[in-house]
Amino acid sequence: MESRELMRRRVLVQDNAFVEMVLWQLESPVPPCAHPYKYRLALIVQGQCVLRYDNERGKGDHRHVGRTENPYVFQTVDQLVADFFHDTRRWLDEHGHD
Repeated sequence: MESRELMRRRVLVQDNAFVEMVLWQLESPVPPCAHPYKYRLALIVQGQCVLRYDNERGKGDHRHVGRTENPYVFQTVDQLVADFFHDTRRWLDEHGHD
């Protein structure tokens, strides 16, 4: 199986905010991940990335909220997207974006 792009979307969530989601299925996992996906899901507000879920070689699955980085436990692609949108809604609510 060759690596293939499964998703590339940019969705406007407010006049000054959008989410960008990019997901690939790979031939093999990106160490130390156990799953065969490479992804980047980001919330951009007024040109600044305020929330991002991604995985990279050496770090594995993690999420950034502002300048804070925490591990993320990847379960499925559907759960990844659900968790990201849950955090997106929470961030927008907490920062006064209706």
